[in-house]
Amino acid sequence: MKEILLVRNLSVILDSEEIIHDISFSVRSGEALAVIGPNGAGKTVLFRALLGLLPYRGEIYWQKGIKAGYVPQKFAIDKTLPITVQEFFLLKAKNFWWPGKEWLLKLVHELKAVGLDESVLNKKLTDLSGGQLQRILIAFALVDHPEVLLFDEPTAGIDIGFEETIYTILHRLQKDRGTTIILISHDIGIVYRYADEVICLDKDMLCHGRPTEVLKPEDLAAIYGEGAIYKHGHGHHGLGH
Repeated sequence: MKEILLVRNLSVILDSEEIIHDISFSVRSGEALAVIGPNGAGKTVLFRALLGLLPYRGEIYWQKGIKAGYVPQKFAIDKTLPITVQEFFLLKAKNFWWPGKEWLLKLVHELKAVGLDESVLNKKLTDLSGGQLQRILIAFALVDHPEVLLFDEPTAGIDIGFEETIYTILHRLQKDRGTTIILISHDIGIVYRYADEVICLDKDMLCHGRPTEVLKPEDLAAIYGEGAIYKHGHGHHGLGH
């Protein structure tokens, strides 16, 4: 697999504070990379730098012509906004007023990819559950057929029953479409199960490699503190605070 992203000596300084210090890594096409670290470690800042939304020092090389989709951690909706799911997707249509039947079929295809049917198009965004909204945001990112998807805490604020579903969707996209997945996660069990590589970040790069090789209890203690509780059982290594 060839490299789709190369980062060299990346540093990000905001308001005179160095949020990320001199990190280097690469991501191969079709790979799933997880980024973990405590709150304030610079994980979301890293994503914003990769997307060109923040100034930085160092080098970020994306494979030429690559398209990246982004699903944010939080998507606040004004409860008074009467926008439907279909109207929300129209923001991505090239012909806003009448995108055409072909575009609608493409949209339904992406909805099915995240486990939703077209009946959701007539629902208001404000009427969706947390799990449904997260799937809509993933489908929204998929409409442009990106080769890379960046997810900032894909299951934040979602009921436990939906968490597994969201990660299953991401895993299927990676396997079936060859989509490169870069995600921020606090769930160590998910990282063990789904990530090919993991980056441990706390302003500096604390570890980088295969989860089974670099996520030892002593490494996790260094990242999250000695007081962190590690839950073991059924192959799930969750992190408690």
